[in-house]
Amino acid sequence: MNNEIRYQNKTIRYRLNGWKTSAAVRLLLYAALAALLSFAFFPKLVPPTYDLKPGSIADKTILAPRQEVDAAATLRAKDAAVQQVQPVYQVVGLNNEALVDTLFDKLNQINADAEVKFEDKVSIYRTVLPQIVADHHARSVKTFRSSGAYSDTLLEELDRTIADQAYRIPEEAFFKFPRLTKEDLAAMQPVARDIVTKLMYDELQQVQSARAKVAELVSTSNLTKALSRELVQEIIRVSLSPNKFIDTRGTEEARVKAREETKPVYVNKGDVLVKRGDLITEELYKRLEDMDLLKTQSNYWPQLGLVLLSGMMVTFLYMYHRRTKAHIHDTNTQLIMLGLIYVLNIAVMKIIAYGQTDIPYIGYLAPTAMGAMLITILFDGTLAFGSTIVFAIIASVMFNTDPALMFDFRYGLLTLVAGWAGIFTMQKASQRSSILKAGIVVALFSALAMLSLLLMNDHVAENEILLTLAYSFSGGLLTAVLVIGLVPFFEALFGILSPLKLVELSNPNHPLLRKLLTETPGTYHHSVMVGNLSEAAAEAVGANGLLCRVGSYYHDIGKTKRPSYFIENQTNIENPHDRIDPALSKSIIVAHARDGVEMLRDYKMPKAICDIAEQHHGTTLLHYFYHKAKQQAEGEGREVKEEEFRYPGPKAQTKEAAIVGIADSVEAAVRSLRNPTMEQIDTMVHKIIKSRLDDGQLSDCDLTLKELDTIAKTLNETLLGIFHSRIEYPNEGAS
Repeated sequence: MNNEIRYQNKTIRYRLNGWKTSAAVRLLLYAALAALLSFAFFPKLVPPTYDLKPGSIADKTILAPRQEVDAAATLRAKDAAVQQVQPVYQVVGLNNEALVDTLFDKLNQINADAEVKFEDKVSIYRTVLPQIVADHHARSVKTFRSSGAYSDTLLEELDRTIADQAYRIPEEAFFKFPRLTKEDLAAMQPVARDIVTKLMYDELQQVQSARAKVAELVSTSNLTKALSRELVQEIIRVSLSPNKFIDTRGTEEARVKAREETKPVYVNKGDVLVKRGDLITEELYKRLEDMDLLKTQSNYWPQLGLVLLSGMMVTFLYMYHRRTKAHIHDTNTQLIMLGLIYVLNIAVMKIIAYGQTDIPYIGYLAPTAMGAMLITILFDGTLAFGSTIVFAIIASVMFNTDPALMFDFRYGLLTLVAGWAGIFTMQKASQRSSILKAGIVVALFSALAMLSLLLMNDHVAENEILLTLAYSFSGGLLTAVLVIGLVPFFEALFGILSPLKLVELSNPNHPLLRKLLTETPGTYHHSVMVGNLSEAAAEAVGANGLLCRVGSYYHDIGKTKRPSYFIENQTNIENPHDRIDPALSKSIIVAHARDGVEMLRDYKMPKAICDIAEQHHGTTLLHYFYHKAKQQAEGEGREVKEEEFRYPGPKAQTKEAAIVGIADSVEAAVRSLRNPTMEQIDTMVHKIIKSRLDDGQLSDCDLTLKELDTIAKTLNETLLGIFHSRIEYPNEGAS
């Protein structure tokens, strides 16, 4: 019946506590952690969207979430570049000096022919001279076209421009040309040629300006006859032509090149797209649409990227947790506690980040090392190292104020330095004052880290240096204050026994330990010995050695209610069990576990300590009183059941409780030996462990056979050191 009740209780307890090891719950917790990271990253890594329409008024200033080409501005820049391109002109040499020679050859030829009448000469000049000019230009164009030196469009422009600016010789000049003698023409030709050469040396887009200079140039020549001066001017003017022509094709090519070479105009990340109060024009609306900043759009790529980043980080954390000694992967309770530390650390960072808009450099005040120090105290340093990297990534995103960047490495570096400084300082901490010391170390290293960055920047103002150092140093002190306040909270909420709490409980001035020492000195000495043994054994198998030591100090506190009934306290007195019934003796002995738990709970002792006191005997049998009762019952014809002389349990549920139970039995058994030898100790240790194993006392904890073997070896070594002076070595003297 009792076995059935115990089985039912065990089943109910397993079902109630099943969530602690449930894989589904663990998956949900990691998903919640990924959601937490996404929440921390979201405002900085995912651009917000706005509910705007063309014609509406912007209720807030909108910044560009990324760098992107501004299509409208780029088009305007290209158009402006095209407008700035000047027309391309080509200077074309038309050999006008040869035209002058041709005209004088024709004048010499006609004037020298005496058979041609004056009136006929006038008529010939009226027709021939313009034709000579036209033919000269036509031949030049034909030559250029056949050589391919100039484009057709340029030659067409040349033809049109020369025709538009052609000079018409006055009618009266045709009546004067026949009067020129051979000598006159010979004197006029070099003058005309020189002046044409001189005037055509310039680039002439409008030839009229050059023709206006002819009279002045002729007046300075060596011609003395008025008729020669007058007619040479006409020959020069008709021989002049434009030589600079607009190149339509070249101009278009230059404009195309200018358009192509115009660099795109970018909207940089963080640039103001819309100011608060601006009217949303069609152009602004299109720009916001191109930037995926409108709620009407369904662009989920940033959110997908954020989910991938958070999922990747949580995956790495999961793999990292599986390889640490903190058993995070095995116990959902501890995973919840770790998640709560993440929540608190991110929340504090978030609060500080809100003040960045109003208070410059306040981000350096953030106690980013708080999470790392809490994890070091409540778990271990290895787990804290990995978490610090996560906190550094979060800080570099959360405190980033440069819109052009996604991460600000300064805050990431500060978090790494502060966190790792806190971890190294707290790993050997044994008092709560150590947290304050660690905070000072964190403050110093944080300030040094920021000072190193500031010294590498030559353009930092003095006030910026002072503020940065002040905030970073204060952040370390703030970290210590928060950790000191939060450690008791976690200890109470999760029943966690931090190393600091355990060290405090091991203080001999604790009321219960003073009571144990003064009222039951034998039990106190026994508890100290058990503490030494159990701590060494626990550390050998990776269990909590400090918990075993402190739990051993309190495991027999219940004996203070009836100290004289326990053999270690029976100094120079008669054993009271010799005079009472074995059943009553059994009741007194087994009661010390129950009494101890009640006393510990009255003093609000942590659950782990209470569990060790309650479970260290498990349901073991009190062999001495059982056999004594059995001998008495045989004479009376009664039957004594073994279950009546067992401890009520429960059996050890943790490695620590089981190790304390083994160490308790081993210490008591070895102490009963006179001058124990190494062989006796080894035999006794293995016998006790085997007995507990065969009796099923270790079935509810997760100690393996290999670990039990390690425990046995460690207990042997420790006992050898304790009883060294009393051990007799075979064939050797006492050493």
